[in-house]
Amino acid sequence: MILSKKNEKTKLSILIPAYNEEKTIGQVLTNVLSVKTHKLEKEIIVIDDGSSDGTANIVEKFASREKNILLFKHDINSGKGAAVQTGIKKAKGDIILIQDADLEYDPNDIPRLILPIVKKDTSVVYGTRLKMKPVFFGKNKTPFLLHFFGNKFLSLITSILYGATVSDMETGYKVFETRALRGIILKAKSFDFEPEITAKLLKKGFKIHELNITTKPRGYDEGKKIHTFKDGSKALWTLLKYRVMD
Repeated sequence: MILSKKNEKTKLSILIPAYNEEKTIGQVLTNVLSVKTHKLEKEIIVIDDGSSDGTANIVEKFASREKNILLFKHDINSGKGAAVQTGIKKAKGDIILIQDADLEYDPNDIPRLILPIVKKDTSVVYGTRLKMKPVFFGKNKTPFLLHFFGNKFLSLITSILYGATVSDMETGYKVFETRALRGIILKAKSFDFEPEITAKLLKKGFKIHELNITTKPRGYDEGKKIHTFKDGSKALWTLLKYRVMD
């Protein structure tokens, strides 16, 4: 980890796990490259998780022009958690941020999300989508209401089990001071990465600072991969399991 004499943060590692995201990865990289990061050096790590489309080829073209973009490939699709674990192992930054490879999350939120860590106000920041009230009818109806309430339930369980207020445990926008991850052994290969990392950070005594973000959820026909009941039940079990074990 690179630190200046004043112990200031000098590098941000942006991890982008990607699986069959050829339709969006180019725009995501363009957006991430253009974002200002409070004078932090920017390292962009894309983990291609065994894609069968042109995701890796697109990233390679970007990497040939932009030296701060690094691509690591999994031979087979292993899941988001496995991709993030690879990214963490390769990251050299003082701060690590996870950016999804679709266009649901807006990279323009990155400066706000990293600022509390840059200012040394906290070590962990989550971008929350769930502090806003759901809309049931009309053109502004909250998409995927079942997901919304499922996430609300899992976040409530997290708060009860770990004695901390967390409104959106499942958010894809998670930011960590790298030192916060020391000693944490991650085992989750799939979307159960979200409850596992949350549980283990809270058990280490880190407070999760939340900032509101807005998202543009995509449908399953557009490549959405998480499933409410299957992944939700796995997340619940993960939260219960790590309450009583490491």
